[in-house]
Amino acid sequence: MALVVQKFGGTSVATAERIMAAARRAIRAHQDGNQVIVVVSARGDTTDELIELAHQISEHPPAREMDMLLATGEQISIALLAMAIHTLGQPALSFTGAQVGIVTDDTHTKARIKSIATTRMRRALEQGNIVIVAGFQGIDENDNITTLGRGGSDTTAVALAAVMKHSNGHRPSAIGNRPEDRSQPADGPMAERRQPMAEEVGCEIYTDVDGVYTTDPRVVPEARKLDELSYDEMLELASVGAGVMHSRSIEFASKFDVPVQVRSSFSDVEGTWIVPEADWMGDIVVCGAALVRDEARVLIEGVPDRPGVSHRVFTAIAARNIVVDMIAQNVGQAGRAAIGFTVPGSDLPTTLDVVRALADEFGATVDFEKSVSKVSIVGTGMRTHAGVAERMFAALSAEGINLKMITTGDIKISVLVDKNDGLRALRAVHQAFNLAVPRPGAGLPARRAGEGGHPEAEPFRRRPDAVVRESTGRDLTALTLRLASMEDILVSDVQLTTDQGQIAIFGLPDVPGNCSKVFQAIAAGGIVVDMIVQNLSGSKAELTFSVPLRDLANALRLTQTVVGSIDPSARVEGEGDLARVIVLGVGMRSHTGVARRMFGALAERGINIRMINTSEVRLSVVVDRPRGEEALACLKDAFNL
Repeated sequence: MALVVQKFGGTSVATAERIMAAARRAIRAHQDGNQVIVVVSARGDTTDELIELAHQISEHPPAREMDMLLATGEQISIALLAMAIHTLGQPALSFTGAQVGIVTDDTHTKARIKSIATTRMRRALEQGNIVIVAGFQGIDENDNITTLGRGGSDTTAVALAAVMKHSNGHRPSAIGNRPEDRSQPADGPMAERRQPMAEEVGCEIYTDVDGVYTTDPRVVPEARKLDELSYDEMLELASVGAGVMHSRSIEFASKFDVPVQVRSSFSDVEGTWIVPEADWMGDIVVCGAALVRDEARVLIEGVPDRPGVSHRVFTAIAARNIVVDMIAQNVGQAGRAAIGFTVPGSDLPTTLDVVRALADEFGATVDFEKSVSKVSIVGTGMRTHAGVAERMFAALSAEGINLKMITTGDIKISVLVDKNDGLRALRAVHQAFNLAVPRPGAGLPARRAGEGGHPEAEPFRRRPDAVVRESTGRDLTALTLRLASMEDILVSDVQLTTDQGQIAIFGLPDVPGNCSKVFQAIAAGGIVVDMIVQNLSGSKAELTFSVPLRDLANALRLTQTVVGSIDPSARVEGEGDLARVIVLGVGMRSHTGVARRMFGALAERGINIRMINTSEVRLSVVVDRPRGEEALACLKDAFNL
């Protein structure tokens, strides 16, 4: 028997009619032979109305009491849905997050899940009930009600699917804090016989759209629905503004191999599957584009170029629970460096308080912009295809759009532009990569190896059972142990590369099209660019990028030629005696302490960071090559690898 977790958002349960429609969907899934868990959000605008009411009472309501208030919205929804299912003749039981044992930390209004008990849900399912669980909420170890913050119901749904898939009731002490879950020891002579087995579990996210699109169809009408994309691609898209799902929920799906389908509450149209990466995805250079409208850019210029400075900066920011997005540190000059980064616009005042105090100590200066937007492209094929950055920058240059900051990840390129240019920039890159045109995984069948190794066209969505078995070869015991701290950072690997060289350009005039000219020349040479970092300093840009070491001499020559034609006073330097250390994992950006932990470990060894670049699944730093192996070892130790 398979288990299906269905999640219905606020619009899907906004009226009695829609609640009945959600009940019928749950019953159909149960009649198909599945056990069914349903997670629901607060109805319609209930949460917003409660927040508004709270602020009419108090200008600064206590966070604990806000959680107590906001959790009531989901409680209304679960009771009404249970009534609807009963009315249609199917037994159902509703539970709050606390009742099923969703244990979180004590960070009110944005708590993180620590563990989930399964005993009560399994008992109810075995009795033939549809189980209905309130999304967005849990309880801390002191029995205080907590809420999970933005995207909390999605996070609840995928987390329930993960724990039900991998616990299978065999190792309760590793997954919950309720007394009935501690009845058996986690180790001892019988432990091997109680190892968890992966169940067939699928997670369906019902919302007011019918899937994930190449970009927001409300602002780019020609956007195309995606049939299938990888966890990493969805993580990057979610982190850069694709609002269909929150990145925290995709973190759970990726860590615990839970396939997720995003689909419409109002039709039976197949949605978008978010699944493990397949070989064919590497043929797709860009799968989607996204826009974050309200970013703020902060530049700390003239910080000492020595070990520990980056650690000091990001430790202070993380201590205020501010999520840093883009981080770009260029190669230093004359013992000084510049660190640029972005934060949500609402966090700018607090961020400036932190960094100005540090700048005074360092003898540095602070500059900032609050009216900027981030435009990003994402795609697995970026790893192997040359000219991706050039194509993006050329499209923006043709629109006369200036680039204030550039960062890259393994499968993502992000640029910062004026807020007024954001929507135009999004449309330009969407068109440049032909994202409206049908292709495999987005309107055409995806090619994958079938029986006997022959390729066959079969999208994930047409697999017979809407769920997948464990197929990645991960150690299920290790996965279950991770359930003891479900939402902790999962760092999967630390890697060292010494086969990359870098080009640094100093004093490049800050004029639209200059970056495009540089990367046009590099792409014309057939050279794949990996890491790109750009910061602005006044009217000049500092641009640094990495290329394969074998191509360094050619890349340096091409860059010197094109930069000389732009401004002979700009300086170009090439360097090959460098090492790059890469921390790979899930939730790298949404956990505020990842950079702090990484930079702190390097600072303790006195290893200076030459460059920084970040994404949702990868955080990279460049260090001197003689310190590369030492940096690798200390980071493996820091992340217990």
